[in-house]
Amino acid sequence: MGVSDRLSRIHHCLFEMKYFLSFFLSLTCVISAQADERPLNFILILVDDMGWMDLACQGSDFYQTPNIDRVAAEGMRFTNGYSASAVCSPTRVAVQTGRHPHRLGVTDWIRSRFQRGGQGTPETNPTEYVGNSKRKLLTPPNPYWMEHSELTLAEMLQDKGYQTAYIGKWHLGDPDWYPEFQGFAENRGGCDYGQPPSFFDPYNQPKGKHESLREGIYKLPGREPGEYLTHREADEAVDLIAQWKDEPFFIQMSHYAVHTPIQALPEVAAKYEDKPGETQQNAKYAAMVESVDDAMGSLLEVLEEHGIDDRTVILFTSDNGGLDRNASPTDNAPLRSGKGYAYEGGIRVPFIVRLPEQISAGTVSDTLVTSVDIVPTLLDLGGFDLPLDRPIDGVSLADHLKSGGETPVARDELLWHFPHYRHDPGPYSIIRKGDWKLIKFWEGTYELYDLNNDLSETANLAGENPEKVKELEALLLQRLEETEAKLPISNPDYQG
Repeated sequence: MGVSDRLSRIHHCLFEMKYFLSFFLSLTCVISAQADERPLNFILILVDDMGWMDLACQGSDFYQTPNIDRVAAEGMRFTNGYSASAVCSPTRVAVQTGRHPHRLGVTDWIRSRFQRGGQGTPETNPTEYVGNSKRKLLTPPNPYWMEHSELTLAEMLQDKGYQTAYIGKWHLGDPDWYPEFQGFAENRGGCDYGQPPSFFDPYNQPKGKHESLREGIYKLPGREPGEYLTHREADEAVDLIAQWKDEPFFIQMSHYAVHTPIQALPEVAAKYEDKPGETQQNAKYAAMVESVDDAMGSLLEVLEEHGIDDRTVILFTSDNGGLDRNASPTDNAPLRSGKGYAYEGGIRVPFIVRLPEQISAGTVSDTLVTSVDIVPTLLDLGGFDLPLDRPIDGVSLADHLKSGGETPVARDELLWHFPHYRHDPGPYSIIRKGDWKLIKFWEGTYELYDLNNDLSETANLAGENPEKVKELEALLLQRLEETEAKLPISNPDYQG
């Protein structure tokens, strides 16, 4: 073979290699583009009663939460995350709809069937104001369910071809209003319970006064005596993810933990018996927190196993602040008070979002965020529009998340409305604007706090800042009117 022939053959081989390389790169780009076009999955984790300080990544020196800490380290953690209410059911409707709870009329926790004596399910939700001669104010009634006319995130995503599942605590109404009637194709554990009869399989009270307590958790039958409920919830999610790995899915994991009853696996609680904690010291509660972290570990593992970790959004938060009764079972310090109260301990909660490659790892944001933002944020991350037939009160955090916190959220105020008697001094509404927080107690008192300089709400500045109180009250009343809130009214039969 002559030199020219060899050079010709080399040239031909190089040309073929160049063609193959070009074809390979084109194919890679097509595959990559197709992968980028695949829809995101969504996992929303709503813990029951988890306080702002109940995670190691939030500053706890007692609880062990390496898996949740990992989610925070690989995503964005919000230091000013809030629940839509200091109690559970109102926050749960906000999470489902992206609307303020008071717009729906759900402003207190919904009573389960076993908590209503012999009363069954009424034909309609109550509308008459309630009160007695010992109360200065009549207050709006709380419903027994979230109406079917509300549009849930699950219904919105079902219309986009998503598989949908609800696991754990629902607490939004009687059987005809359970998750399967609100857009969730799979319901595993969602019913009218506000707390489980037991955290141990078979999850019931054999001698319970109401049949629902004796039956146990709806659609979560016992399978292994002694199995812990939070781990069972995780198994249900893992099974569904394995089934749906090739389809877009939305799974809401609403743990019954860490709500009462405070029950834990003895061997896990034992790890915390002699563990020093500056303020948090309840070993059983710590074991419950650890079970929630175990569940997160199971989710991360199955997502990685099926290669869908990089296109699955995980949003982790709580329905209200931690139950803090003089540091029992948890301690929300430095926040004041806890679940049910208007102070930061009642409404400030963990709020963490993770989406690898789209949300910068290890980002911490002090932007104000709340439960009503979940629906618009997840829809926006998925490339979907909000419904146009009803007001949505939340705002999307998507641009803020994807910019590493550089793009500001177009809002600097938050709103709460609890028009019921629970603790002294009675019904309240709250507005936070910037660092200022005004609590209006509807019997006539006000509390004003500068959260930037007084996170623990130790100094009520209302007396020395009457103009600021007046300004914020006017804004609060305007926002309540705009969002169709039912307000307490004077009681003509008040006896004093």
